[in-house]
Amino acid sequence: MVWIPPGQFPMGSMDFYPEEQPVRTVKLDGFWIDAAPVTRRDFEVFVEETGYVTVAEKDLDARDYPGVNSSDLAAGSLVFTPTKGPVEFDRPDAWWRFVKGACWRRPDGADSTDASLPVVQVAYEDAEAYASWAGKSLPTEAEWEYAAHGGAPYTTYAWGEEPLVDGQVMANTWEGTFPWRNQSRFRTTSPVASFPANNYGLFDMIGNVWEWTDDWWSPDHKPNAGDPCCGPANTRASAEANSHDPALPEIGIPQKVLKGGSHLCSSEYCLRYRPAARIPQMIDSGTSHIGFRCVHRQPR
Repeated sequence: MVWIPPGQFPMGSMDFYPEEQPVRTVKLDGFWIDAAPVTRRDFEVFVEETGYVTVAEKDLDARDYPGVNSSDLAAGSLVFTPTKGPVEFDRPDAWWRFVKGACWRRPDGADSTDASLPVVQVAYEDAEAYASWAGKSLPTEAEWEYAAHGGAPYTTYAWGEEPLVDGQVMANTWEGTFPWRNQSRFRTTSPVASFPANNYGLFDMIGNVWEWTDDWWSPDHKPNAGDPCCGPANTRASAEANSHDPALPEIGIPQKVLKGGSHLCSSEYCLRYRPAARIPQMIDSGTSHIGFRCVHRQPR
């Protein structure tokens, strides 16, 4: 783990997506954070010692998913599948498919042996269970974003203002035409630490996999009360009751904040491979591009 010193920073951005607004000053105590996302090797040790079974390895309860086809309730998870050609960007169903048997051991539904890849296909409760077993916690959104900046002055990307540094790709993101032509040397996830660390020595804070945080989703960065530009120390962004997707009232599953972007982020579709970027994710669902890392808040 890497020690992140206490401090304050401007959280959010006014330049990209509305959910990143407004920018506000956040103060944080120091904390430890994993230098890289939890790997499949790490997660396997946890499973072997505890016998833990992830959400994706269990059949879903039809009562929690009214109107969902029963065949989609079998154990499995969502897997990204490139399309055969250009499609409209408002059709994510064109590149996501439910694959029976997909889980952390088989991220795409088929056996895979590379234990250095970040673990994926983990729901929020799976990540939380691992963190508890390890004597750690999941980071808050503010902790995650602060660490991603690497102690440097605020910049658009974790490494500066431009997506490339001297022509060098700095993170595992989509290179080509989304969602059908990817020219990256890694077509999916990459082994952790395949790209340069930030100034704190943290790998893969940007790209590779989205990462779970412990904060409930909110559609903006306004604190619950008080000055809209500044929050109390170690602030949390929202509450569970406000985190549900209003477009799916019949589901009613709360959402947590994901940070960092993934190998599927593209400048033409999802310019979210930035510290300030954030998206919601229902806590019951993992996918082939969601992982996590942990924090420890007591100095040691």
